[in-house]
This record gives sequence, structure tokens and C-alpha cells, in this order.
Amino acid sequence: MRLAQVMGIAWSVLGSPALSLVDSETAHSISMSVMRRFGETSVGQNMLNALYKPPEVPIEVFGKLFHHPLGLAAGFDKGAEALMAWSAMGFSWTEYGGVTRYPQDGNPKPRMFRANRHRALVNKMGFNNPGASEIRKRLISRKSEDKWPKTPIAANIGRSKKVPNEHAADDYSSTLDILWDYADMFVLNVSSPNTPGLRDLQGQEHLTSILRSCNKVREMKGTHKPILLKLSPDNSDDDIRETVSLCLASGVDGIVATNTTIKRPAPLSTQSRKAFSSDGGLSGRPLNSRSLEVINMVYGETQGKIPIVGVGGIDSKETAWEAIISGSSLIQLYSALVFNGPTVVSSIVKGIKSRVRESGFSSLSEAVGYKHI
Repeated sequence: MRLAQVMGIAWSVLGSPALSLVDSETAHSISMSVMRRFGETSVGQNMLNALYKPPEVPIEVFGKLFHHPLGLAAGFDKGAEALMAWSAMGFSWTEYGGVTRYPQDGNPKPRMFRANRHRALVNKMGFNNPGASEIRKRLISRKSEDKWPKTPIAANIGRSKKVPNEHAADDYSSTLDILWDYADMFVLNVSSPNTPGLRDLQGQEHLTSILRSCNKVREMKGTHKPILLKLSPDNSDDDIRETVSLCLASGVDGIVATNTTIKRPAPLSTQSRKAFSSDGGLSGRPLNSRSLEVINMVYGETQGKIPIVGVGGIDSKETAWEAIISGSSLIQLYSALVFNGPTVVSSIVKGIKSRVRESGFSSLSEAVGYKHI
């Protein structure tokens, strides 16, 4: 038995149950502290790399070469505190944030809940983060200390809670401007359910204004870094098609499908009943079917003209492969890392590599959207 398999079993037997003894946000804080203190050291990175390094399944997206398609979704490393650690763990790219222009504490606690039998999380965090300027200072220090990963980095940008929707365009573009030199691509988050009124920004008028304002920043900078839009799974199919059409007309470079959902499955336990009674967005396994529907819909609408990032309930080689053949060039996970531990990265990537070979594709890019042929 390989050491990585042993570590995976150890996580299942010891790590995950131990963290389940404390509330979800405390468990997350403990995990982040370990990654920040240990995973950012050279010793820690070497150990993580030795234990969890996945195989190469290269794919070029947005003009960048990714070692494989799997990245860490936004929300796990809100403050960009462990970027080197995620790369060492095997993720081919990392999305930090959500970041807002102004610092904010987020919503009152408790605000994160587990539903173990569903392999799901419910969070109503509310973009808690130290603000774009403070995060920029951290990232300046990281670059000056040569602690910047060689893998692509994305920044997730949200609207500040104190900024009304009529001023959202300036808020998003200001954050984009502040973080421009400290990410390879940017995800505009107008679909989180945890900031009052945020999802209203998906309407044509607001969204057009936001995209226009962000495009102006990009033109001013003189470099074409990709700007992506993150969709809600709760919008109607017609609304999603309208949004995708607007994205194509406005020069959006990619679509992230999808954010968390306010919908809930029937609870299977007292724990899940408590979790599902909370406001906020649900992520994890119950989201997967709707996420796949949206991925397929977006690919059908765009005909592969812009890349899709598939996220929502990806926790195995099967769900990862389904997202890819449905149209995702890149994929992400969050909840699976909580429930499966760090071995989930190499396990999924190995599975993707096997499916590419077994399906007779010469490269991963040939598999993207294959269901639509």
C-alpha cells in the first residue's frame, strides 16, 4: 500500500472525525492554520508533494498550461494565506477570495454547517475578508519573499456589503484594479446567496455595467488577463442563457458553473436537518446534478467558444470526468477536500488520466464537451 493511500485512510479514521468534534468554521480555521504554518514551509511543501503529487494531465486554457484541470475553489483560502501549500498538495491552480473592496467581518456566527451523510456543507459566511488593499499587501510580501506558486492563481471578487447595487460596478472594478498584478485571472462573483441583494446583479442592466467597468480597467492595464463570471445554479434556464449571451457579447473570457445553491435535499439525519434549516449556500454532492445541467447548458449555448470551469459536487473521478465531457475545461472542488481529505486531489487526477487513455483521446482537451458531439 502506498503512503498516500495510508494517509487517506488515516484521514478517514482520524482526521475527519476529529475535526467533526468542533464546529465547521473552527475546523476550517484549524486546517488553514496548519496549511499556513506548515504547508508554506519548504519542509512542509516537500512532504505534501511527496505524499500527494498527482500525475500530469496537461491542458492549455486561457493561454496558460495547467498541469491538470483540478483547482481549489474560492472560499477555502479567502485571504490568499497558503497559496504555496495548495500547489504542493497537488492542485494545478488555486482561486483565492472572495475579496471585497472594503474589509468586512461577514455574517454572524455560526455560519458554516456540515451535513456528513449528504457530503455537503452549508455556509452563510458573507465574504468575510480583510479587504482588497490588505490582501494586496500580503501578496506583495509573498512575491518579494519568492513565495509565489508556479501554478496559475485566480482571484474571486465580490461586492462589498456596504456598497449598494447602483455603485457595484465601481466596487468590482476598484477591487480588480487593486489585485490586477496578483492573479492570473479573475472571477466576478455576482451569484453568492450570502450578501443581501448580490444576486440581483445578475440582471442585464447591473451586469452590463459591471462588465463594462471591469473591461475598462483591463484596457487601462494594457494586458489581457481573463475575466470570468460565476453563475448561480438557482436561476432559471432562460435566465442563464440570457446571462451567457450577455457574457459572449461583453468579452467575458470564461464561465464558472456554478456557485452554491439555496435549495436543499430532504435531510437524512438530525445533523443535516439542522444544517439545511440554516440560510446560506449549499455545496457538495447534492449540488452536482444541477451543476452538470448548467455546464451542459452553457456549453450548448457557447459551442465551446469560451472555457467553462465546472464546480459543484465534484468529489470523485466519475463526477470530475462527467463535468469534463459535459464541457468543462477546468474543474474545482471545495467540499470534497473537507470530507475526503487531501488524497482526493491525486485520486481524481489519476482517474481523469485513466479515462483519457481508456477513451482513446490523445489529450484531455479532446474530451472537453465530448458529450455534445
